[in-house]
Amino acid sequence: MVPLDWKFLDPGVQRRRHRPSSIGGVGLGPSAGEQRAATSLCGRRAKLRAMTQMDELADRLDAAGAALRELGPAVAAGEPWPLTDVYGPGPESAWGPREVLAHVAEMLPYWMGEIELILDGRADAARVEGGAEPPGFGRLEDDPARVQIIGRDRSFPGRELLARIDAETSRIARRFRTLSEPEAGYLGRHVTRGDLSVSDIAERLMAGHLEGHVAQLREAVTAPR
Repeated sequence: MVPLDWKFLDPGVQRRRHRPSSIGGVGLGPSAGEQRAATSLCGRRAKLRAMTQMDELADRLDAAGAALRELGPAVAAGEPWPLTDVYGPGPESAWGPREVLAHVAEMLPYWMGEIELILDGRADAARVEGGAEPPGFGRLEDDPARVQIIGRDRSFPGRELLARIDAETSRIARRFRTLSEPEAGYLGRHVTRGDLSVSDIAERLMAGHLEGHVAQLREAVTAPR
């Protein structure tokens, strides 16, 4: 083998091979690249340690969406499901599978839209000297659009409603994970519930609400007919 002639090596290779670890016993310390890598690693570790409430709510939405997918065969096996005489306003406990699915399919994008309006409203208020009152949001149980959408969409097959819900849970979970902790604390004002933060809305009116309807649907499709 022909020995390498050191003087003919690329200067960059020479520097890498000859870079001293210390001069006069004093370490040179990490390079700028090593410092950036260490800073990035520390940031990722800090984010993992401080998992935000919105991340946890996103995980709950994903889990509820997966539970609904598992119920898909049972929903399909029971078709066509009878429609209830009353679908709103009124007690949701009286609903059948079609009403539950129609409601979930419309309520998830509705409340996400309200959160987006609060985020925009608070951002606008921050630009106004002296601040502003929390923006109004939400609806009541007898909201005409809510009732009409449930009445219309409950006529669709369960597979169509489940597909819509699956798309919405995935989309909203992704959006939750992009929200910062300050954004999760933005307030909106509901006519009856008062001031609620974005995280409160996401927990009470979306994740927790959805989990309740998953349990309701599971009971409905597994009950003897």
